[in-house]
Amino acid sequence: MTDFGPVGAATPLFDPKDPAAAVALAVELEELGYPTLWLPGGQGDNLALVPAVVRATQRITVTNGILPVDHVRAADVASTYRALAATHPGRWLPGLGGAHGARPLATLSAYLDELEPTVPASACVLSALGPRMLELARDRASVAYPYLVTPAYVASARQLLGPDTTLAVLVSLVADASPARARATVRAGSLGFLSRVPGYAANFRRMGFTEADITGLSDRLVDAVTVHGSFDTVLARLREYLAAGADQVVVPVADLPKEWVAELPAALS
Repeated sequence: MTDFGPVGAATPLFDPKDPAAAVALAVELEELGYPTLWLPGGQGDNLALVPAVVRATQRITVTNGILPVDHVRAADVASTYRALAATHPGRWLPGLGGAHGARPLATLSAYLDELEPTVPASACVLSALGPRMLELARDRASVAYPYLVTPAYVASARQLLGPDTTLAVLVSLVADASPARARATVRAGSLGFLSRVPGYAANFRRMGFTEADITGLSDRLVDAVTVHGSFDTVLARLREYLAAGADQVVVPVADLPKEWVAELPAALS
């Protein structure tokens, strides 16, 4: 199992051609005690940021949340991994996902086949929601990385993954003690878009949410798959994920007050 530590930091989007801001934030987060840094994912290519961030830091494990395999060539991932493994072994684990089309599992499997001579399974992170993707992460990676899930989902995912695969859960988090304001922020953010993405909608159904919950972004759905409230409330909710079987909760640091960012590593250690 990869030792990621109990809390990771997900960074905001950066310009891959100008890594200065990403490097500065990585250094700051390492000094605050975050053991893992998750560079931003999406449909872009943030691979170019990785070497600069790894070389500018000393200890923090760097990964991606996620590199979309439909946009980033396996050969480029392998080349970057080979170079960093020679000078900074163990510091970068490629985070992979974003396979679309009719056969996403086959697409990811073929991508991993291409990586395998250079990048071992022990160094791979896979974005995973459904049971078959979790099984692929268990069998061909070291870390599974779901998003917009409940503690109950985490408990079932832990059973499927077994004890040897790290489970890092990206948490949607709003630092607002007003439930009404927090829910409005969530609905206007990624949940509003991702609820219409088939893979996420299917996972919401597997977790017991109705079509009305999903299409209407009900309070029940929002409160179950996101974390909001005061610092103490948020901390208690994050601990629920860890108690359910997550090895790490990943928090979006750009969305949090600076004092929260500074306090979370010690609070969750």
